[in-house]
This record gives sequence, structure tokens and C-alpha cells, in this order.
Amino acid sequence: MVPSIETAVLLTVLAPFLAAILAPALYRVAGGLTGWLLALVPLGICAFYALSLIEVSGLETLPVTIGPAVHANIALNFYLDGLSVTFALLISGIGALVVIYSGQYLKGHEHLGRFYAFLLAFMGAMLGLVLADNMVVLFTFWELTSVTSFLLIGFDHKRQAARRAAIQALVVTGGGGLALLFGFVILNMIMGTWDLSSIRMSSQDLPAQAYPIILTLVLIGAFTKSAQFPFHFWLPNAMEAPTPVSAFLHSATMVQGGVYLLARLSPTLGGTPMWSFWLGLFGGVTLLWGAIAALRQTDLKQMLAQSTVASLGLSVMLIGIGSEIAITAMVAYLVTHALYKAALFLIAGVIDHETGLRDITALGGLRDQMAVSFIAAALAVVAMVGLPPALGFLAKEEIYKAVSWFDLLQLLTLVAGNALLGGLALLILIKPFMGAPLPTPKKPHEGPFGMLLGPVVLALAGIAAGVMVGWLNLAIIGPTVAAITGHSAEPHMGWAINFTSMAFLLSVATWVLAGVVFWRADMLRSLLRRIEARLAWNLDKGFDGALFGLIRLAGRVTRLWHHGRLEIYLFVVFVMLAAALLGPLLAMNGLAIAWPTAGLTFYEWGVVALAVAGVVAVLLARSRLIAVVSLGVQGLAVAMIYLLFGAPDLAFTQLMVEILSVVILALVMTRLNLEKRDTRELEDLFRDGIVALACGVGATLLLLAVLAGTLPTKLADYFTANSVPVAHGHNIVNVILVDFRGLDTLGEIAVVMTAGIAVLALLRRRARPEVEPEPQRPASRQRGRKAA
Repeated sequence: MVPSIETAVLLTVLAPFLAAILAPALYRVAGGLTGWLLALVPLGICAFYALSLIEVSGLETLPVTIGPAVHANIALNFYLDGLSVTFALLISGIGALVVIYSGQYLKGHEHLGRFYAFLLAFMGAMLGLVLADNMVVLFTFWELTSVTSFLLIGFDHKRQAARRAAIQALVVTGGGGLALLFGFVILNMIMGTWDLSSIRMSSQDLPAQAYPIILTLVLIGAFTKSAQFPFHFWLPNAMEAPTPVSAFLHSATMVQGGVYLLARLSPTLGGTPMWSFWLGLFGGVTLLWGAIAALRQTDLKQMLAQSTVASLGLSVMLIGIGSEIAITAMVAYLVTHALYKAALFLIAGVIDHETGLRDITALGGLRDQMAVSFIAAALAVVAMVGLPPALGFLAKEEIYKAVSWFDLLQLLTLVAGNALLGGLALLILIKPFMGAPLPTPKKPHEGPFGMLLGPVVLALAGIAAGVMVGWLNLAIIGPTVAAITGHSAEPHMGWAINFTSMAFLLSVATWVLAGVVFWRADMLRSLLRRIEARLAWNLDKGFDGALFGLIRLAGRVTRLWHHGRLEIYLFVVFVMLAAALLGPLLAMNGLAIAWPTAGLTFYEWGVVALAVAGVVAVLLARSRLIAVVSLGVQGLAVAMIYLLFGAPDLAFTQLMVEILSVVILALVMTRLNLEKRDTRELEDLFRDGIVALACGVGATLLLLAVLAGTLPTKLADYFTANSVPVAHGHNIVNVILVDFRGLDTLGEIAVVMTAGIAVLALLRRRARPEVEPEPQRPASRQRGRKAA
């Protein structure tokens, strides 16, 4: 039986989570085969979405609704189009290779089963993010990626650096997620729907006043997730995670979430000068910042991490330009970047695993001992530099075609950024693999098959994508561009190269500048480090300062409000209660109420007098014990009111509870030896009296205001109509207590019973007689008796 498309899509999202639950148990049973077995899950997901490419070609989409709306049009809706399917293919395809790689990289680790669970849950969260159509569902998976990445980055939790990096990533991306949620809420209030597909197809324009607010909130969410300046600092620190996490995180998952969101919302928020300016500005700054910071590093993972920051800035710049050529370039660059970046990270892990080093200044001559890794790295670097026949060359051509000579600043930014990344790629390839061999902690040798499979497949895929660019245009790039732009697109990427075109000339200039960067890399690194040494502050240190400042502020606020004085606690609580009661009444003219005019009978006046007498007795009581007993008079008065107005059951319950309360409080006061009241200043009594009077007046006025209006009788009519036929009782109050809300009544009975047992225990307890300590004998007598 072939499952429906709804079931199949739901399974692709849930399958990684189910595999994550089973991973630790499976690892205990299967051992070294666990990675290969678990990789079948993402491989199956990848195969499903590869077949789905036929369904979403061109402008065709495949909305998937699973179940009815839960509340306020919030439903588990997914949406398949070129954009979501492309991301799903990258996530699942690269994820399968990373899972296999992890089994060899962390072989023998005591928590490898837990690592598999975290990694698969991370994969499922990312799949849910890119497939979700409902904004609430998208936000849920958005935050889940932050939580699972926190677990992965801090996997080696015994190291302080890993814990700090995990907290930093969670705080930055989680804070951006809250801003994104506010933007989604405002968007829903304006458009009347939570579904992104409905918003994209709507002809309604966003109000001019709301657009800047929504755009700002969405950009904060996207920029924090995709590490755009000034939120970029968390991503390099995330390199504290194991290398498989770095490969997955930087190529196809979390950091691409912000790029995905901007692409998804481009038809709704894009096409405005504000959109183009801010995305161009922050994307360009991030591109140059990341590329320059990467040159300052010598650690392979840090170099690749900073280059990811630059690449994300490049993608954001292209989305900001927004033309069809720019979006085509962004999609092509997204695919090639995912392939070569994952391959290079995995190769960096192989080098570290087999040599014990990642510093390019201490590595050299590895091409002979690690020939397969060298070939895979060379193919990946060809794509990163943008040389034929890799897809990276065609993507770079499209990038330069998207910018005209009139946008000179953008053009120079793109050329400089690509040149710096090209020089960095040459460093990553030549420094470790070329030259004379250098001594390493471990004797260099090729990695195991499970660790080589991923980088080899990904590097070859980057070259194959360029060779098969015609198929790539039809299957992936065309549908993805159509999903972003909202109209059908025909990407023209091909190998008919015009050697005199501006794009090709800029490509040649980029290669030349990349060679210069590689040639002068040591000088540039030294210069950048001297500049950094003179800077006493950066954003990473600023985060620490802000976090520690927040902790200190929290400590001061805690000491201010949690001082341990019960009297002040109660005073603040009742002041706020009075404000909550009287404030809305005064603001909404709630004092204009209908005061009761019916006269009271003499016995009703007697009950009122009894209540007043109880209040006076409480205030004038000389001891707490007398005050407690006097307070019971109030409960007696309330019970008599219930009795006078025809509710004997409530009167009996009130009377029993009041008696029990007085007994308990009296016993407590006796046991604590607090019969005498503390002497208090007159001004304190006056202050407390004013607050008490305000609370009482506020509660009275609120009740009168409620009674002055028209009370809905729907619930009362229901109980009246169903009391006899359903519960077989004429006493509606009893029926409500025993049948309609029987569990609540059972809970109240349990509370009263527990209090009664406590009272019984207090009554039966007897004070233990104090045992007189035996007097100490003189030491001489004790020694004499001991000698005898």
C-alpha cells in the first residue's frame, strides 16, 4: 500500500526524531555498524525528495495539510516547492554522509549513541523548518534547531570552552528567534493567516507603518541564525563541537536557516529599497569581515568557519539584489557551497584524526600519506575557488552578472570577498598537503573508509553538478528560483563562455587576486593579528560583558526584591492587588455602577454586624491566638449569608472549613509560641490599614461592576437543563459539585482530609521531656576509675 503524500512528508520529518530516540539502544546492540544503519534514515528521506523534484518542477507546488487547525488557524501544514525540496535534499543527503563519518570519527567514544541522537534530532528539526508552511510550526522547528545545536556544540561538556560556545549560540539564536516570533505575530494580525503560502498568494500589501517593524524583526531573526554582522561571533566559537557537527552545521543546516527564511519571505517583504539596502549593507560587511577574519586563522576548522560567515554574507547580498539572475546565482552558490564546505570540514577532521594537528603552519607534505584526502580536498578547493568544470565557476559567473558597473561598491565587495575566499582555499589545500613533510604527534596515514566516503562523494558531486548543469537547471535551480521569485524562471547557466564578457574578466581578476592573497598570506596574517592585538574589545568579549552584566543585574534585582522580609513581600503583593483592582475601574469609568438599593432585614443586618464585630476583634486582639479565633467570626458570617440565601450545602462546607482552619492556625500558633503579638508602630498600622481598605473597596467595586452588567446565562441554563436528566439530581449545586465537577471536588476533599490528618498528628503529638546531660566528672577521677 502506497502511503499518501501527507503521510510520506510527515514520516520524513518524524523519522529522524524516531531514529534519535532509538539511537542509544541501537548503538549498544550494533556497535560500529550503528552509523551505517542510522544513515539509512536520511538516505531514504533524500530518495523521497529526489523523486519529489518531478512534482515541484517549474511553478508547481505541493501543499501538504496534516490534520485540522488546532487553534486560530494553526495547523501542521507543510509545503513542497523547489526551495523546500532543495534544502531537504541537502540536509538529508549531507546528513547521511555525516552520520556515517561520525561513527568512525568518534569510534569508541562512551557517548557516541547520545551523539547520534542529538545529530538526528538536529536533522529532523532542520527538515521541519524548511518544509513548514505554517509560521507557528516553522518557529517551533526554528527554536528546536537552536536547542539541538546547543546540545551538539556542548557535546564535550567537560570543557569550559564547549559549554561557553553552546550557551553563546543558544542565547544569540534564541534571542533572534523571539524577535522572529513577534514579526510572525504582527504578520498574522495583518494578513489574517499563519500560512506562508497564503501570504505569498495574497494580493494584500503590508501597511507602510507596519512594514519597517516586521522587516526589522524578521531580519534580526535571520541575521542571528545565519551569523550576519554584528551577530557573527557565535559561529566561529561553535567550532568547539566535534568536526561532524561543524560539517553539518556550516554546510546544509542551521546557519542556512536564516538564508532560507529570507528567500522564503522574499516575495512578501522583498523588492523594496529598505530590503535591498539593509541586506546589501549587512551582507557585504559580513562577507568582507568573515573573509578577512579567516585569513588571520591558522586552525583549519577556524579558517573554514570564518569563511562560512563570509559565504553567508554573500548569499544575503544576492537575496537583497533580488533580480532573477541574482537569485539564480544565490541558489547555485548555495548548492556548491554546501558540497565543498562539508567536504573540506570532513577532510579537516580526517587530518586532525590521523595526525593530531589542525594548524596549517605545523602541517606539510601529507599528499603522499593521505592521497585520497588530498584528491578530495583538491576537487573541493576547485569549487571554492570557482574554477572550471566545477559548479562554483558557473555560480561565480552568475554572481558577477547580477551586478552592474553602476553598483561599483557592491561589485568591488563581491570581487574582494571572492578573492579572499579563493586565497584561503589555496592555503587550505597547499599548506597541509604540499611541501616537505613535517613531524606530527601521530604518524600520518589515510583515514578509514567511513571517514573518506563523505568528502570524496561531496567533492565529486561539486564537479558533477557543474558538468551536468543542464539537468541541474531543470531539476533544482529552476524550481528553486521560481519558488523565491514567484514566477517561472529559465536559468541560462551553461558552458557557452564569453571570454570577453565582464563576468569572465572579473572571474580572471578574482583568480589573480586570490593568488596574490595566497602569496602574501603570512604578511596579511601578521598584519591582522597586530591590529587585533591593539584592539582591546570585540563583539565576542562584548557578549561576555553583556552576559556577566545581566547576571550582576539579576543579582541586584534579586537582593532588592527577595530580601527575606515577609512583611514587605505581603505589602507589595497587596499594593499591586489594589492597583490591579482599582486601576482598570478608574481608567474605564468602572465606578459608575448600580449600587444595591434593596433594604436589608433585621437579621441580615445582624449578620453584617457580626462580620464587622469580627473585623474589630481581629484589629484589637492582643495576641495572635485571639486574632485567629476572631478571624473565624468572618467565616461564620459568610456561612450564615449562604444559609440565609438558600445554600445550606455551601454554608455547611464553609462552616467546616472555617472550623478546621481555626483549629490548625491555633495549634500552629501554640506550637510556635507566638501567642503575643509584636508591638508595631502606629504609622505601620495606618499604612497596612490603607492598603487593606483599598483592596477591600477594589474587590467590592469590581463585583458590583460585574453584577451591574448582563451576566451570560449559557452555563447556568446548561446545568439547569441537564441536572435532572443527566445527573438525576434536583439540587443543582450538589449536582455541580458531585457530577459535573466531581474530580475538582475530589481534589478539595483530599486537601481537607490531608489537613485533618495533619491536625490529628499535631493533637496526638506530645512534647518530649528534655534529657538532662550527664555531668562531666573531673579528668583525674575518670583516669583513676579507668586505672582501677
